[in-house]
Amino acid sequence: MSVARTALDPVIDSVDDQPRAAKGTRRRGGQWIAWLFAAPALAAYTVFVLVPMARTVQYSFYEWDGIGASPWVGFDNYVRVFTDPELSGTIVNAFELIVFFSGIPVVMGLAIASTIRRIATSRLAVVARTVLFIPQVIPLVAAGIAWSWLMSSSGLVNQLLSSVGLDGVTRAWLGDFATALPAVGVIGAWVLLGLCTLLFLAGMSKIDPALYEAARIDGAGPLREFFSITVPSLRQEIGVCVTVTVIAALASFDIVYIVTQGGPGNTTMVPGLEIYYQAFVERQVGVASALAVVLVVLVLVCVLPIQRLTREESS
Repeated sequence: MSVARTALDPVIDSVDDQPRAAKGTRRRGGQWIAWLFAAPALAAYTVFVLVPMARTVQYSFYEWDGIGASPWVGFDNYVRVFTDPELSGTIVNAFELIVFFSGIPVVMGLAIASTIRRIATSRLAVVARTVLFIPQVIPLVAAGIAWSWLMSSSGLVNQLLSSVGLDGVTRAWLGDFATALPAVGVIGAWVLLGLCTLLFLAGMSKIDPALYEAARIDGAGPLREFFSITVPSLRQEIGVCVTVTVIAALASFDIVYIVTQGGPGNTTMVPGLEIYYQAFVERQVGVASALAVVLVVLVLVCVLPIQRLTREESS
């Protein structure tokens, strides 16, 4: 049954609409305030990140020494990146470093974190956490110099080898063509091991202890618990560690510059260091920009699938 509208109904409707209008106005005002607070960060991000990225892409299509004229060369710089053995070799070196920067810290980090979790109540666990975190607080320049001394011809590494009768193995590890790149990889693994271990420890703290108790009741040993409970529960943490370490390997610069500067020869030359040399030493800004763009694409190609797999597994 319909009810006839009275003369007061329009007034009542307008009163009901006032709170809605006021709520919408407050929401729009809050959005503007939020954008106002974010404006300084957005401006800084635009000036120091987006604009340089756009300039890098622009310069990659020119042959420019940084001062004089810049003729258009199209994709010639990109062709050179993939055809010049010195430039393409840096990409190969970066992918070889992934084995050390990513594989070793993730695998060893899982094993060490699982061991620390089992002795969490002892003082040894506290000492282990502290020692493993030291590389994260030491400046990489100081760490690089220290490792250069350790791996020199008369360094501690060779002294230890000589003390156990392995004099024939000793060498200048960072100056030998066969061992320079693996030696750099070992340094990178040492730097990233503590980060991965602490991330895994944080993830293990969220695992329900009842799962381990149930596994022990069923007769599962430590190895079975590790692969059936620990590793599957740390899927997201493993994805984060792999992402961070892969980026560190592909974009490595500081450690390599300090310990070898790309030598001997070009055996430890990586894209980041080659970009620096091409831009500021060789004055080939176009080639350096093209290599930088290629490096960004390689990082995205490697990282995005890892993120996608992690997201799919966690959903």
